[in-house]
Amino acid sequence: MARIRGYMGVSVDGYIASPGGGIDWLRKYDGVDFGDRAYDRFIADIATVVMGRTTYDEIAGYGLGWLYPGKRAFIVTSRPLDDPMGPLTVWDRDIDALVAELRGLDDGDVWIVGGGKLQQAFIARGALDRLELFVVPEIVGGGHPTFPPNGFARSIRLIGAQTFGSGVVHLDYAFD
Repeated sequence: MARIRGYMGVSVDGYIASPGGGIDWLRKYDGVDFGDRAYDRFIADIATVVMGRTTYDEIAGYGLGWLYPGKRAFIVTSRPLDDPMGPLTVWDRDIDALVAELRGLDDGDVWIVGGGKLQQAFIARGALDRLELFVVPEIVGGGHPTFPPNGFARSIRLIGAQTFGSGVVHLDYAFD
């Protein structure tokens, strides 16, 4: 059974992107050596990426092509994709069915890429297993919050924390 994971960079004031969707403030930390927590080690365990339409459109806007070659991909949207960037599945059914589909996979972990709205939908269903946050020493001042307000509350368990010389703090949470 696949583990479903979240992995994202977050500003100290709780944003994952600036108001226009930019992440320039986060890119400053691309050169930091995160050791065992580094993206390349994380993505090696991922067989499937899942993202919402907003995240997909942001990635398309980079003009770099599909960022996840060799990974199974689901884009959660009710709107058609005119020119998909890569081999992917448009998921327009409910989240419960998607969770069941993902749990049936056994070839690697699943990453819920991007925003907190989709991650919250998985958390509300007890379907997110791990959440790794890299809190960077930046105040963005507004934009896309880590988790948009929705009235949902849940306790989670910290299973690890690590600081890096750059001021970045890695927090690793499990959902019991």
